[in-house]
Amino acid sequence: MTTTFQRPIRETGVSVSEIGFGVWTIAAGWWGHYTPEEAAKLIREAYDLGITFFNTSNAYGTDGYGETLVRDALKDVREHVTIATTFGYDLVAERAPGRSGQAERPHDWSADNVKRSLEQGLINLDTDSIDLWQLHNPRQDAMENDKLWELLYDLRSQGMVKAIGPSIGPAIGWKDEGLFALAERDIDFFHHIYNMLEQEPGRSFTEAAAERDVAMLVRVPHSSGLLEDQFTPDTRFEETDHRSHRREAWLKDGLQKIDALRWLVEDRDGATLGQMAIKWLLADPQTACVQPNINTIEQLREFAAAPTVEDLDADELGEIERLYDLGFGVTPSPEPGERLIKA
Repeated sequence: MTTTFQRPIRETGVSVSEIGFGVWTIAAGWWGHYTPEEAAKLIREAYDLGITFFNTSNAYGTDGYGETLVRDALKDVREHVTIATTFGYDLVAERAPGRSGQAERPHDWSADNVKRSLEQGLINLDTDSIDLWQLHNPRQDAMENDKLWELLYDLRSQGMVKAIGPSIGPAIGWKDEGLFALAERDIDFFHHIYNMLEQEPGRSFTEAAAERDVAMLVRVPHSSGLLEDQFTPDTRFEETDHRSHRREAWLKDGLQKIDALRWLVEDRDGATLGQMAIKWLLADPQTACVQPNINTIEQLREFAAAPTVEDLDADELGEIERLYDLGFGVTPSPEPGERLIKA
């Protein structure tokens, strides 16, 4: 069993394992299809490897599937794990005719929907309190909604939820929203996308979080798989994989950047670039947890072992920062007529 270290979420009494498991890869249908049995097996294997933080959502699947999946897989060890879930989307609208599976649902930040989401989440997770409760991809209207935040603070003070914070999505409620929440709201954690190839606005978020001791939860640490170092110029994705909507420029440019980072594993016997991408994030004490995208047992075992790999030193961290500042953060625009990387 691999033991992952724990980091606290402020003074909430809640802690998370340095490596977390985001179940969206196996429950949301954006990374291929998994039966409930296959998904539960991965979740349970993660726990057996020492992962104790599991991030889900009331919007994964239908009828609370993302929440009930975690509940059923971990029901006999509930007291040993920390579970995060979300609220904010109008789940009734999800079933409206004509909506595609990956189209964003409308938000509903009304008190009725917030309370309904909490009540259903408690039932779905079979728990008395939500450990980490996340605003799901909130926009500025939600960040500035004083009545909404008063309600959230009240629910936290009652113990209905132990910690609150936003889960920020790329390009759909992002830098301005995140910095506003970090500056103006009493949040316990901040959940966002951050990795060596996509360092902004993550750098800005982390600096703001340090000023108020807000714990950072990081997802997509491998830049949608690039930093796992498994792709080739011929890599293609099935239509059910969201990466099939990307253009060839993304893959070509990403592979060039990976070549420039392989020095990270040259003197670390057995370490992988995927593990070093995680170690880079964990080098910042503000980072409480890193959630790699996991959809195979092999990935799970590799990433769960990342905390045991040799730390990056100051020179290595400085070189990664230098490379990014020289252009790592610039992805070329697709050429007209450029093909999708779809199988």
